[in-house]
Amino acid sequence: MNDPGVTRVAVYIDFDNIVISRYDQVHGRGQFQRDKVRAFDRADKAADPEVAEKLRRATVDVGAMIDFASSFGTLVLTRAYADWSDPVNADYRGQLVSRAVDLVQLFPTAAYAKNGADIRLAVDAVEDMFRLPDLTHVVIVAGDSDYVPLAQRCRRLGRYVVAVGVAGSTSRALAAACDELVTYDALPGITPAEAPQPATTGRTAGARAERQESGSAPPARASRRTRRPAAADPDSEDPQELATRLLVRALRLGQEKDDADWLHSSAVKSQMRRMDPSFSERALGYRSFSDFVKSREGVAELDETNPARLIRLNPATAAQ
Repeated sequence: MNDPGVTRVAVYIDFDNIVISRYDQVHGRGQFQRDKVRAFDRADKAADPEVAEKLRRATVDVGAMIDFASSFGTLVLTRAYADWSDPVNADYRGQLVSRAVDLVQLFPTAAYAKNGADIRLAVDAVEDMFRLPDLTHVVIVAGDSDYVPLAQRCRRLGRYVVAVGVAGSTSRALAAACDELVTYDALPGITPAEAPQPATTGRTAGARAERQESGSAPPARASRRTRRPAAADPDSEDPQELATRLLVRALRLGQEKDDADWLHSSAVKSQMRRMDPSFSERALGYRSFSDFVKSREGVAELDETNPARLIRLNPATAAQ
């Protein structure tokens, strides 16, 4: 029997919704359709490099969403709904599978490519609540008003409902129907999107390229590393660097959730393990979690004056 004090979380991601909304947020309303992004394949030799760059700038950080959901408790199921044969969605399959996300295949049934994710997602969520009565939290990653009835039903069945949507594409009605609504830009580790720029002339675009080449604008690769710390391939990065970023994200989540600077060491470690079950301070060469935190004094501070060790973000890091 499960401990009644344990929170268990189900996550449902309308992946088409979040990808399209993010693209339109970064590049302007309706731009996803105008750029014909759905069928865009960056591996195609004839692929437009401008669209490829726009896609990169609007990349969704899968890890940030899942890490946020894990801050509510143990993730017992995570599903993402989309037509995974579309190249724009297929690019994310590796990231999603690496985070144990169940990919639900949907096929469009109309010429305008409406895939019915809202209906399938809602049916699955309600079924899961009756099949798994110990679920305590439901996280819906989508912003459509279509999900208002689902949020209302979940709350009537006693679940705490959280919605994650993209600013500008999230229904006010959905916000009112949930216990909590968080915009994608507000997730820890996400760099807020800039306001969409108007279409540029060839002269303006050329001047922008010259600024980038001269060093006045950050290179594309460096920008991606800053914006998407959790989406990188863990096999290609330094485990120590990954662990540091994991610690910072766990502290930010804890501080935002509890509205407190100092957090219990055990709570921070538990959050890090929920975000990345493979985390182990011993595997990184430290005898204890306290030793691990002390080695990160540039980003975190440890208070050992009390029996319960407390941790907080270094003020310089917190201000960033």
